[in-house]
Parts: sequence; structure tokens; C-alpha cells
Amino acid sequence: MLEKVTCPKRLLNYLRYFREDGNVRERDRTANVLAVDVGSSSVRAALHDASGEHVEGSETKLDHDLRYTRDGGATKDADDLLELVAHAIDQTLSRSSGARIRGVGMSTFWHAVLGLDHEGNPTTPILTWADRRSAGAARKLRESLDERTVHRRTGCVLHSSYLPAKLLWLSQEHPEEFNRTELWVSPAEYFYSRFFGPENLTIGTSMASATGLLDQNEKHWDEEVVEALPIEEAQLSPISDEPVRGLAGEWAKRWPDIAEVPWFPAAGDGACSNIGSGCTTAERLALMVGTSGAMRVLWKAEKVDIPDGPWCYRSDASRFVMGGALSNGGNLIQWLTDTLRLPDLEEAERQISEMEPDSHGLTFLPLLAGERGPSWSDEANGAIAGLSMASTPVEILRAAMEAVALRFALIAEALDSASPGEKQVIATGGGLVDSPVWTRIMADALGRPVTTSGIKEASSRGAALLALEALGELKLEDVEAPLGETFEPDPGRHDIYRKALERQRRLHEAILGTD
Repeated sequence: MLEKVTCPKRLLNYLRYFREDGNVRERDRTANVLAVDVGSSSVRAALHDASGEHVEGSETKLDHDLRYTRDGGATKDADDLLELVAHAIDQTLSRSSGARIRGVGMSTFWHAVLGLDHEGNPTTPILTWADRRSAGAARKLRESLDERTVHRRTGCVLHSSYLPAKLLWLSQEHPEEFNRTELWVSPAEYFYSRFFGPENLTIGTSMASATGLLDQNEKHWDEEVVEALPIEEAQLSPISDEPVRGLAGEWAKRWPDIAEVPWFPAAGDGACSNIGSGCTTAERLALMVGTSGAMRVLWKAEKVDIPDGPWCYRSDASRFVMGGALSNGGNLIQWLTDTLRLPDLEEAERQISEMEPDSHGLTFLPLLAGERGPSWSDEANGAIAGLSMASTPVEILRAAMEAVALRFALIAEALDSASPGEKQVIATGGGLVDSPVWTRIMADALGRPVTTSGIKEASSRGAALLALEALGELKLEDVEAPLGETFEPDPGRHDIYRKALERQRRLHEAILGTD
């Protein structure tokens, strides 16, 4: 068991030394990196010092919403998101006058795509990971491609989350926009094309790895998958982890302090969350609940044999990240809070804490935003069985929290097989860090201890640490992250949740097929 760290940072992290020209000198702690974290519900920016610690008072958070439609759409206007990113950078720089910034790191949500025309203007909105309209296109791809073989190369199944299905769907349902598109890019590529000019358009290994189009071991676009789509490889950006420099035109005037520093390619928010919370080796398992949810293990390796079940992406060219994801996490709790007119979260948390596990008589399939892990039921929706006139809103909320924990128990089973060995479970994301009740439910459902992370904004910190490593300031595996409380599982409660999981499996099978 790794030692619990209660102080903000060990003294060693503040007093690192390095050798240069035969002399040892103290690290320059006045040098900072700017981290920008573009999530599904907010855009954040903050400065981090040379040890990765965030600079107090530099943080900016701007909330936003995706546009959901009844047919399964979940999109964001690219220019609206670009404007939020720019405003977040504006505000953080305005709070950090005089700071010496050595580089910029970025984290953005994975599995998103938009089209650009020959002038670099958007032809489509951003189609996010939550957009399920391409489920039918995924079925068609499974008829022409061997999904298991594709998964072993790309780490991705043929599912609406990923770009192959999205691109095929766009070609069929929006042919005019599709035919006007010269390039298919991630949101971060679009931001950088605006900041630096289209001639600097590249995609980092991490963002490319979660598209469903990358051969994970060879680190190039997968020929078979690309050939199965109505696109050409030339419509995808070159893959490079080299930074870009030299902001263009008005951006250089707007941000002179970061105009000539290296801006590193964006990494996926999930990988950054692992890194920021200290889950950088195979001995730690990150359990994250934010807008959505994920369970991930990250490690350094040259190659990987991708097993059936979990997805497998990259944090950079030298590290893999494997796991399972849920489309429902904090978004489910927010939807229930709004829909059921629940009391404020503090009061709801108190009431939930007084309930016994699985005492509500409900079986909940928490699939309102569809299903990714563990069964990849592309057209799934949510369901609740056992409702009666006696059911209360807070009971439904507790049932939802337990149901999400039970889905994580299934993901944990798959990861135990794919990545054997004892692992310390670290809880990250606001859904768990801010809710001791939910974290305790997780521990009881998993049947293993869960320790909360001491890092509130792990993705932002992860982006900063990746930039600092690229600058030669540190090695990720040497950086410690503070930990919080450890929640030990109760054997009796775990037994109750195992029975609840069997009910959930049966409901899933009855509605959607085998779990």
C-alpha cells in the first residue's frame, strides 16, 4: 500500500535539483507553465510552477453546456468553445502579471470531431463522445470490418463514441457539409489552427489514439479502417508531439507573454487526469467521476497486446492508458437533481448517508446518455425497475449512485483480467472528491479500499506535468500527488451490492441483451 500524503507537497518536490555543466543548482521555481483544460462542462486555465503545483489565484473556470437533441445528438459550436478557451486564458494571464511562463499544456475531451473547409472554417459543429446518432453507422462498419481485429490494433471497438462511425454517419446524413470538408480535426487542432495558422496543423499522439483510427503500436493512421470510410488519410492531420511556437497576428498581440513559448499538443483529459492524480504506473487505478465516469490504469511501455474488453489509448508516445468508461456520471446526478426537484446537494447527501445499501427496492440502469463500458450497447437508454408510490426522490438518487458504482464493478472485473496485480484505487473528479457518501458506496460496491485524491483539478495538473516533462523539468513517475481519506469496504455491504449487481445484470439482459 502506498503511503498516504497529507501535506500539499513533499519538500523534495519543492527542492528538486539538476546537474548542468558540472554544477548543481536549485530549480528555477519562478518558471511556470500555463495549463488549459477543455472539458465537457467547463473550460479551465491555471498556472503551475516547476514542480506541477498550481499557482494560487491563477485559476479560471468558465462553465458551458453541450447541445443535446432527442435523436441522440451532443454537440458544441466550435467557435463558441474557442471563445471560451480564449477568455479563460485572458483571465488567467490577467491574474498572473509578471509571471514567467515557459510553455503551454492543454487537455481536451477525447473522441470529438469537426470538419474544416479549405479556408479552415468549421463545416460542422463539434460532435462529442456523447453523440449517439452514428449507432447505425457503427453497425454497418461491423458488417465490413472484423471488430475484434480492429480493437486489437486501435484499442477501440466500432461504436458511436469513435470517429469511424461518426464520419460514416456524417457522409450519409449530412452529405453537403461532408463534401465541403477538407480536414477532419479534434477541437484542440482547431484551436491551434486559429492561434498559429493552418500550416501548423498537427495532432498529438494522445488525441489521435482515442479516435478509433490509430494503430496504437505503430503510431500511424490505421490503413484498413481509413479505407473503409469515405475519407482519405490526407484529410487527417499529421501525428506529431512536437510543440508549436509563434502565435499568429492578433493572438500574439493579445498574449505577448506566451507568443513565443512552446505550446504542446493537447492530450486526452482522461490520461491527464491519471497523471495529475499520480496514477502513472500499473500499481494505481484511477476511478474518476466527473461529467461522465472512467476507470483507468496508465503505464510506460514500447508495445501493448490489447485484450478483449477494455479500450486502450495513449497519454503520449511512450505511455498507454487502458480502462473502461461510463457515459453517465455527474451528468446523471445533475439530471436527477433538476428533474426530481431534489433538495440541495448537501441535504441530499445527508439523507442518502442515513440509508442502508440497496434498501430502496430499485434496480437502476444508469444509461441515460447511452453505454460505453462495459457492454458497448450503442443504442441503450436508462431504466428503473421497482418503482412504487412509496419511492422517494432521494431514494431514486441513491439508487442511481449505487447503480453507477455497480457498473464500475463490472469494469473492474475486466481490468483485473487485462491488467493483473494488486492496485491502489484513487478516486478523482468532483463527483467523488466532493461526495464522501458516493466514495463509500464505490468502496463497498468494488469490495476494495478507495482513497480520494488530494488534487481537485487533476486533468489541468496532468496537462501541466506533461508539459513540464517535455521541458525537461521532471519525470512523471517521480512526481508525488497528495492523497486524502481512504474508505475501507464493509464486507456485509459488499455482499448486498453483489446481489444488487446480479439484479442489474438481469435487467440489462432483459432489455438490451447479454451484459
